Amino acid sequence: MRFTSGQRLDNGVLEREFTLGEIPGTLWMPESAAPAPLILMAHNNGLPKKEARLVARARHFAAYGYAVAAIDAPGCGDRPRSAADEQARADIRRAMRTGEPTDEILESFVGPLVEKAVPEWRTTLDALLALPEIGGPVGYSGWTALGIRLAVAEPRIAAAGFFAGGYVPRAQREEARQVTVPLLLLLQWDDEGNPRQRALDLFDAFGAKEKTLHANMGGHTGTPWFEVEDGGRFFGRHLK
Repeated sequence: MRFTSGQRLDNGVLEREFTLGEIPGTLWMPESAAPAPLILMAHNNGLPKKEARLVARARHFAAYGYAVAAIDAPGCGDRPRSAADEQARADIRRAMRTGEPTDEILESFVGPLVEKAVPEWRTTLDALLALPEIGGPVGYSGWTALGIRLAVAEPRIAAAGFFAGGYVPRAQREEARQVTVPLLLLLQWDDEGNPRQRALDLFDAFGAKEKTLHANMGGHTGTPWFEVEDGGRFFGRHLK
């Protein structure tokens, strides 16, 4: 892991850019001497680590004592895109514009993206936990499809917060039964792009003994800020 830049923010948080091989990432850290518990934060379906809502949540969590890390998934953010990536995105935009079904297009795009992203997140986790300023346990926040696979494959994940606002491939819907860590699922009740019943069925499928559903009125980007505060309290119960 090589840190390439850093800046101190006005809320007592150190923001550092890093690379790990071909993987670009950002680490937000509180300015404290004690090893901080770690939260891995990914935006739905591979949106970039610089996406404003992700950055706002990451800085907020870091100000309250967590180390927070985000990376760009293959073909997303600052990483090069293949011709197949560009075609899939064009097909998704066209289908959404014309009202065509999108499930099969998303399945063919998101499924392989999860398969490629999970090993990179595990490699990143290894490197982060080797830093003296970061300690366990580890939480995960954000992209549901990735989080399901990561929670199943990675025993170091102690708690997870998922956002229901992104496509979850069939393979991850099946794997949901194997997710046993405490979890919090956020659902925007009026999310026009994500069927409400599918999210409710996914919540029922999770195998966790402790699972909480927070449903809020509003569309895809309307998650209220108090959910960030609730997320902090959720991780506070399980990571400290």
